[in-house]
Amino acid sequence: MDSYVGKRLDGRYEIKEIIGVGGMAIVYKAYDNIDDRIVAVKILKEEFLANEEFRRRFKNESKAIAVLSHPNIVKVFDVSFGDRLQYIVMEYIEGITLKEYIEQQKVINWKEAVHFTTQILRALQHAHDKGIVHRDVKPQNILLLQNGNIKVTDFGIARFSRSETRTMTESAIGSVHYISPEQARGEITDDKADIYSVGVVMYEMLTGELPFQSDSAVSVAIMQLQAEAKQPREINPEIPLGLEQITMRAMQKNPKERYQSAAEMLLDLDEFKRNPAIKFDYRYFVDDEPTKFINKPSQLSSSISSDDFDDDDYEEEQKNTIPVLIGVLSALLVVLLLIMGFLFFFTDVFKSEKIEVPDFLGLYYENDIRDNPEYKDFKFDVSYVNSSNSKSGQVLKQSPYASAKVKKGSTIKLDVVSGGTKKTIPDISGLDYATAEQKLVQAGFTNIGKPVKKYDPRAEKGTVIGCEPSEGKKVDVSTTIIIYVATDENEDDVEVPRLIDLKSPQDAKTFLNSADLELGEVTEKESNLPKGQVLSQSIDPKRKVARGTKVNIVVSSGVPSVSSGTVTVTLPNDSSLSGVATAYLNNENIYSRTVVLDGGSWNIPVQGTGANNKFKVVVTKDRQNYKIYECNIDFTKNPAVATGVNTSSDYPLSAVVPDVLGKTEQEARTILSNAGFKNISKSEMISTSANDGKVVTQNPKGGAKAVPTDKVEIAIGKPLI
Repeated sequence: MDSYVGKRLDGRYEIKEIIGVGGMAIVYKAYDNIDDRIVAVKILKEEFLANEEFRRRFKNESKAIAVLSHPNIVKVFDVSFGDRLQYIVMEYIEGITLKEYIEQQKVINWKEAVHFTTQILRALQHAHDKGIVHRDVKPQNILLLQNGNIKVTDFGIARFSRSETRTMTESAIGSVHYISPEQARGEITDDKADIYSVGVVMYEMLTGELPFQSDSAVSVAIMQLQAEAKQPREINPEIPLGLEQITMRAMQKNPKERYQSAAEMLLDLDEFKRNPAIKFDYRYFVDDEPTKFINKPSQLSSSISSDDFDDDDYEEEQKNTIPVLIGVLSALLVVLLLIMGFLFFFTDVFKSEKIEVPDFLGLYYENDIRDNPEYKDFKFDVSYVNSSNSKSGQVLKQSPYASAKVKKGSTIKLDVVSGGTKKTIPDISGLDYATAEQKLVQAGFTNIGKPVKKYDPRAEKGTVIGCEPSEGKKVDVSTTIIIYVATDENEDDVEVPRLIDLKSPQDAKTFLNSADLELGEVTEKESNLPKGQVLSQSIDPKRKVARGTKVNIVVSSGVPSVSSGTVTVTLPNDSSLSGVATAYLNNENIYSRTVVLDGGSWNIPVQGTGANNKFKVVVTKDRQNYKIYECNIDFTKNPAVATGVNTSSDYPLSAVVPDVLGKTEQEARTILSNAGFKNISKSEMISTSANDGKVVTQNPKGGAKAVPTDKVEIAIGKPLI
């Protein structure tokens, strides 16, 4: 496998690491040194550069995404299609795949599942509006961001819906557990194939299980064509009935019985969110005559093989080599023989009295079916139903389904769209919803949909700005009228992510870029949190704003504005004498009290700012100040830190003055000096002859306490002449 790690593409994209490997491409994390952002670079593997089919698909992906611009779709920034290197540069998403999240959670809460599905449908509706069908919708291709938003990615097998080209290799492309029956049959697919896949994704989120599972991809594909999935509420009874109905309608095997667009499915989800106890009236949930037959084996043989499907997180492509084709055809032959043997020995499919049911869907009953000799072998039971998506007289549903084997003369049930009465939709623009609804009812319309909010900065919020079908159009009175009401919330606006507590401005920028927003001014504020950590943002999280809006942030300087601490000082041990101790911070008296000088500790609380603050403690004795402690205090740390501590003390400790009375002058000086008293003053005093030359008085007296530096006065006896 080629690795571009450490290389720079086109002098711009610095490849950092591999973040994913698919069948035909490798995805790297890279740094764009021109736009100063992290990006994902998807590079076509070198062995596929010479393969025109893979080159076409790779270009197809870039063309598909290039025309898309939606907050729930991964953006493409740049493409390159050189002869020796082909790559796509996309936005880099910090998150996990929805598949990984399902595996972590086992079963996803239905409210969260609705939240994810709504975003997926919005992304697909945008793509469908641009004429693009994804064709590989699965949880592996849906990225989940930390803020709960999703991004649909991997349009590698997407195609423009106006194209009707198909080949054998494209006939059943996609992941087998999520593809629609028409994809499995190799038919031309439209946006309703994506709707089916969304239904399967919903099923898996709500139940924690896939609707169809088997050891063989071919077996799963056959199940997609024939088998009915177990009802989700049988697996998880906590699922609301209305949500189960929405899921199963999206998974209808007949495309005409599914939701006809992502927008239509969104409308039902909106109805469900407004009333989770809702029960939808979907006729096909009542199966009066279940079909017991499968589609023709010949249809399977041309479109399904075990090599056509894979469940990897990235699209899997096959090499068009002769050995692979031989293996595929051999496997198909075995499967085909098994199916035909089963049908021959255990069913009536091959018995001559059975005939195949034609496909009546979309035909007009009066013009195409009724009295048509081609269908003389069938009887018809016709029910007329209302539909806003099909034309009057068209067959909307049939039972048994097309290709089923039935006896001659069997009755085919047909649901035909009723013609009804046609009336002109009145002008309702500018009215409030209630008034508009009343006006439509008075005009004879019986099916008024719930209001649909639509952004229009020119209209007053809450007023009607139009409807579908449009005003002035003549339509059946049973037609569903969708009323659009003005809102000041633009659907194209994006939600601001939560940036607070992110570790750096670069992290904030990455988050904002992933939401199509930009990082504005970055301001530092004193804080004891790590430097660069985001403290606040100028726009509140979850608020919707226009794409490209700049969001300013305030980050921590790493330095607290104010911090505090405690300084512990050891007092002098002066025979439990007392004194006044005073603490100074930057020469300002911050604390003072009388203390016992017994060698104990004094805990002094301090508070301040800055890194270099002078602190000292002095003790006052006999009106003299003596320094006993000094240091610097750093208030940029929390708690504050003392540095440069100096515990040397100037304080003079007291001592006991020796008694030198009766000693000679020399003896007295020696005794006092040995006791630390060196400041000795001598005088003479007339005394009796017995005290001549001896100390007759001393001050301080013997046994008294004094500081050794104090003066000791002695008087020497002198005879009277």
